[in-house]
Amino acid sequence: MIDQDLLRRFLFEELGVRGEWVKLTDSWQAAKSHQRGSENMQLQLGQALAAVVMLSATVKFKGSMILQAQGDGAIKTLVAQATEQRKIRGLVRGKESVTLGPLEAMFGQGRLVLTIEAENGQPYQGIVPLQGGNLAAALQTYFEQSEQLKTRLWLFANATHAVGLLLQQMPAQENYEANWEHIEILANTVTEQELFELDSEQLLYRLFNQEKVRLFDPEPVEFSCACSRSNIERTLFAMGRVELEDILNERSIIEVNCEFCSKQYRFDKVDVENILSQQTTVSDSETRH
Repeated sequence: MIDQDLLRRFLFEELGVRGEWVKLTDSWQAAKSHQRGSENMQLQLGQALAAVVMLSATVKFKGSMILQAQGDGAIKTLVAQATEQRKIRGLVRGKESVTLGPLEAMFGQGRLVLTIEAENGQPYQGIVPLQGGNLAAALQTYFEQSEQLKTRLWLFANATHAVGLLLQQMPAQENYEANWEHIEILANTVTEQELFELDSEQLLYRLFNQEKVRLFDPEPVEFSCACSRSNIERTLFAMGRVELEDILNERSIIEVNCEFCSKQYRFDKVDVENILSQQTTVSDSETRH
């Protein structure tokens, strides 16, 4: 049986190189079912989701990692998010027609932002220009500039799967330059077809059968949206009474649609008044104490 919706981490025990493999199937279908746009635009989302799952596994944290690409070209916004529990969601926005090509051709002038939102601690953010032949190339630039770690990524998506392979140099290893070059040469023989068709064990054997590779237990990946009515209520409260009442005077109902999962939230005048009064009560209580 071919691995589906799994992340597999692996380690070259004697060479100071670590890696990750991911294949998204049902989770990829669920994520893109809520997105509009051309197939070419959707494929960029698939690559971003595969990437953010692997990147989130390179750091130890409790929270979420967000990959965001923004530009002034055919693709305006691309967002992919993964939690430490491997729950993913994403969105993509842009023009109807997107021609595949280098990032500058699809996104125009833009930037790539990686954000780690840890539950305990300040968010960490890294930014690089949105440049290169594809998303994998831009992320490799990010790691070289921001983390000073040699990193290679292969990212592909089609109508049914989103797949990825990551290799990363581990710091402070003896002979790491030669070891890295050796593994990189072997990995460069991988093909798009192999990543789609082979499971993790088959692929690692095909590429690295003469090396000592430790393959860790599979980690399931699933689509899951973190939106909730309470989160929306906090956002509405932050807008203030005047703006909310202006909207209600025009429409009588405030409708909020989640861009990640298409869930719709509706708030009438009574709901809004409850939000404002409850939040105010909480704020007063916190102020007094």
